[in-house]
Amino acid sequence: MKIPQLAGTLMLGFAAISLFANCNSDGKGGVSKIFSSDTTKKKTDSTANVMKPVDPKLYDSLVLKLANGDTTGKWPVKKQPYPLAGAILPFKRIVVYYGNLHSKKMGALGEYAPKEMWQRLNAEVKHWEKADPSTPVQPGLHYIAAVASGTPGKDGKYINRMGNKQIDSVLKIAKMQPGTIVFLDLQVALSTIKAELPHIEKYLELPYVHLGIDPEFSMKDGTLPGKKIGTYDAADINYVTGYLADIVKKHNLPPKVFTLHRFTRKMVTNYQNIKLRPEVQVVMHMDGWGEPELKKGTYRHFIYGEPVQFTGFKLFYKNDLKKEPKRLMTPEELLKLTPKPIYIQYQ
Repeated sequence: MKIPQLAGTLMLGFAAISLFANCNSDGKGGVSKIFSSDTTKKKTDSTANVMKPVDPKLYDSLVLKLANGDTTGKWPVKKQPYPLAGAILPFKRIVVYYGNLHSKKMGALGEYAPKEMWQRLNAEVKHWEKADPSTPVQPGLHYIAAVASGTPGKDGKYINRMGNKQIDSVLKIAKMQPGTIVFLDLQVALSTIKAELPHIEKYLELPYVHLGIDPEFSMKDGTLPGKKIGTYDAADINYVTGYLADIVKKHNLPPKVFTLHRFTRKMVTNYQNIKLRPEVQVVMHMDGWGEPELKKGTYRHFIYGEPVQFTGFKLFYKNDLKKEPKRLMTPEELLKLTPKPIYIQYQ
């Protein structure tokens, strides 16, 4: 990987951390005034996935299609379990906007008012539908529910947890367009993933809420977030998939989609030991920014080269334009990648 991308990522991390240094986790930032608190009905919500049993032959044909002609034997991933009824992947491509309601600098979700945000996201959805008519698009919102902070906070963990009112606001925005799914993303900083999951468990019990975790801000050695790139091991990831699987089984839910951000090798260690489960669909998500050739190289080295299950790709409206040719990669270009990404994130 080129040094400029690593440096740029660290700069982006510093920006996010400084933005949240003075932000309260009790929901006093003002965003919650847009929407009242949301008491969600787990069984009757209109955004719940239809629990359709998975056709193994169709599943196999679709994951083979995603492999895009790979002849190395890496893709499609061998011996992966068939998912439970109601699985989204690989039957639909997930296209999401990412961000936080407290900040206009962390992504399109938060940069734009809800109505404008939806207009922009729907335009991206239509572009993907045109580029790949055979794969329906599942729109989603990917919300950073715990943000690495520049100050230690009361518990000294350098983490800013979004209050329930903020998360409820995101669920309200999602319901503006029925059928939308929501991802809650965790940057654990000096905390741990085991300690942070219980803070959002009641939301993960909803059928349309899924999970993302960011190794960049998992600071296992006590380094302050933003100083260097963090890491998760396969053991951490297996803990998370086990945690999600228990929720799915307890509440009779469709499988959870679980995204992991990645743009360096050390961000995810011992990938070959990651355990796949019918209750969880794992997406290794290429999170690097830069010019198209650099992004394709990052995808090739750290996503294609270390197969887990499904793949994702992030597009940055601003950072991807900093160097020539100063443009975003198009859906048509991304569909030429091996494997084809089935989760697309716009920031």
